[in-house]
Amino acid sequence: MSRNVVPFAELGMDDIHMVGGKNASLGEMVSNLASAGVNVPDGFATTSDAYRAFIGDTGLAEQIADQLRGLDTDDVEQLAAVGRSIRETVVKQPFPDDLEADIRTAYEELTGGDESVSVAVRSSATAEDLPDASFAGQQETFLNIRGVDAVLTAIREVFASLYNDRAIAYRVHHGFEHETVALSAGIQRMVRSDIGASGVMFTMDTESGFADAVFITSSYGLGEAVVQGAVNPDEFYVYKPALRAGRPAILKRGIGGKATQMVYTEDRTVGKTTEFVDVPEDQRNILSLTDDEVLELGRHALAIEEHYGRPMDIEWGKDGADGQIYILQARPETVQSRRSGSELQRFRLGEKGTVLVEGRAIGQKIGAGTVRVLESVEQMRDFQAGEVLVADMTDPDWEPIMKRASAIVTNRGGRTCHAAIIARELGIPAVVGTGSATRTLQDGGEVTVSCAEGDTGNVYEGLLDFSVESTTLESMPDIPVKIMMNVGTPDQAFAFSRLPNEGVGLARLEFIINHQIGIHPKALLEVENLEDHLRDEIKAATAAYDTPRDYFVKRVAEGVSTLAAAFAPKPVIVRMSDFKTNEYANLLGGERYEPSEENPMLGYRGASRYLSEEFADCFAMECEALKYVRDEMGLTNVKIMIPFVRTVAEGRAVIDLLAHHGLVRGENDLQVVMMCELPSNAVIAGQFLEHFDGFSIGSNDMTQLTLGIDRDSSLVAAGFDERNDAVKFMLSAAIRACRERGKYIGICGQGPSDHPDLAAWLMEQGIESMSLNPDTVVDTWLSLAKQTS
Repeated sequence: MSRNVVPFAELGMDDIHMVGGKNASLGEMVSNLASAGVNVPDGFATTSDAYRAFIGDTGLAEQIADQLRGLDTDDVEQLAAVGRSIRETVVKQPFPDDLEADIRTAYEELTGGDESVSVAVRSSATAEDLPDASFAGQQETFLNIRGVDAVLTAIREVFASLYNDRAIAYRVHHGFEHETVALSAGIQRMVRSDIGASGVMFTMDTESGFADAVFITSSYGLGEAVVQGAVNPDEFYVYKPALRAGRPAILKRGIGGKATQMVYTEDRTVGKTTEFVDVPEDQRNILSLTDDEVLELGRHALAIEEHYGRPMDIEWGKDGADGQIYILQARPETVQSRRSGSELQRFRLGEKGTVLVEGRAIGQKIGAGTVRVLESVEQMRDFQAGEVLVADMTDPDWEPIMKRASAIVTNRGGRTCHAAIIARELGIPAVVGTGSATRTLQDGGEVTVSCAEGDTGNVYEGLLDFSVESTTLESMPDIPVKIMMNVGTPDQAFAFSRLPNEGVGLARLEFIINHQIGIHPKALLEVENLEDHLRDEIKAATAAYDTPRDYFVKRVAEGVSTLAAAFAPKPVIVRMSDFKTNEYANLLGGERYEPSEENPMLGYRGASRYLSEEFADCFAMECEALKYVRDEMGLTNVKIMIPFVRTVAEGRAVIDLLAHHGLVRGENDLQVVMMCELPSNAVIAGQFLEHFDGFSIGSNDMTQLTLGIDRDSSLVAAGFDERNDAVKFMLSAAIRACRERGKYIGICGQGPSDHPDLAAWLMEQGIESMSLNPDTVVDTWLSLAKQTS
């Protein structure tokens, strides 16, 4: 005998046919994951049999089939009219008596008759949340529903939403017959995240498919704000291996705008039970979760992924009343998990233009076309295939035209909002959370939308030239040299790690400081002594951290740990900061602390800066960050590199200074290598190598200083060539000294990336590794393979 209603506790994944993927998954977690500390609010589900009885026994099925027959889903006006008519018919239809009675009984058991209890009423389609289908978000969700009569109304609204425009179109485009998809309604006790926080998390990186990180978004209030894209949430990455080992595991903390939040209203009318309110200004620039809460979410994500045996997309809520974290939904991740790992596509801009707006990059592609600014979904008929869709935000009603766009740009939303999810699924580049796209971009103008430059997506003026490269990752030939990469900022680390590589030969700490901090370290340490406007700006930027000093240490640690995690267990060689005085002066507050030098290239930089009294407390912060990454997070694949060491005595002193700060060469597998970039380094290489574990050749400075050429001077720059015999003499001497002593020898300068013949010569000399720019890795690798074949 069929059942109309089933409690979550009696459901599992074998019941998808009866209650759909979402409700089956809730039952699965209630039954199996409580012992792992995963809290899931209780509830019950109506069954697909109940839905079919409601549709079939009342005559609705025939009426719906008649209206859908011959429908052209690409005709957005016809689709809207047919969908609206079907939904109105369904909502007006009373439930069969037995179904209504069963719902009333289940609701009474769930709430204990307490009229103050609120519930969520959500959809769960019987073809939903399967690995090859993503119906998520197509049907309606109703939050803060109180009283059984309101619940009955909400369930009818949910059933009707199976025939909204985007759901009808999705089934047609993906080959699902309308009558084969039934709907279950999940009725679940609400978590008071309206006075707490909520969000979405994925058990892999949504952009690159990197599998060893949990990606978490969070904002104040109910989670629908994050899902809809109405808010730019905070973002966190958690490193799974560190989490499993019980170590600190947060790779990144990113502060979102969080300008608005969804909260309860006092109105009990279905559809009016929630509203958006502004978030107080002082709450926007701090994080909505503590580190402990982020790690707890990470542990829940691990438990859920391990139970299901696949990457998962999870919604969660923090109850502001009891302080507990609850899991509200879990479904298979349906984009990255379907992608082939054997081929990698890379989009590259061939030129740069004027950036009109920027936001969060979704995907890693580039699109271009004519701007179409749409203020509402009613304007969809104006949209033409190949245009760039620009809107405040999107919801599932926009989907019929999203698939025809060359790119999507929104004012609002984060990386887990509706626009982002659909763009990934369709393989279309999107830039979300720009703040001003609908006002800044001109309807009818031509733009290029680039998501191929890291976390930040740029919308450029005009149609710029770009190219697409495909790399087959499983066919790289063996060569007698390790190909590593120079990685500038952590933003692209997960994506670059998919390229063939043997690790990172150069990660510049100054790039991390410039990109993720942007404030002179001295200004952070002396913030109370600064002018009012500077002090206020720095305090605002660092508000989410305990102190400005803590901000520097943690942000550096975040950048380094992200790089290390992306490439682990392969080595990641991190060069300590090598800003020159003019570059340090460009940081916020920098002009206050930096001297003016005639030739900063040869001045106060590298090892001599670390050893100076004026920079001592700044260098101490860099060391603290690296020690945390290695010793606390367990990322011992991080090696340290010291730049611009003029004398042996200077090199010895820096090694001693590192040890003073707890970074002892040889302890916990710590290796310290030296940039070999001055002629003195090669001339008496053996003496320097007594204090270091090897060399990484900096061919740019070595060429400049060997030939006496200022590479920044257009008057003499034509003579700058790493292949000059004098330069090659220096390189050969350095390689020979390292090989004779069994020390590491690599090169991280620009030369091998620019000159294939230099790369071949270095391989002949017996260099151990070459660290190249990511866009030259594959070509150089294949070129060297030809040399050895």
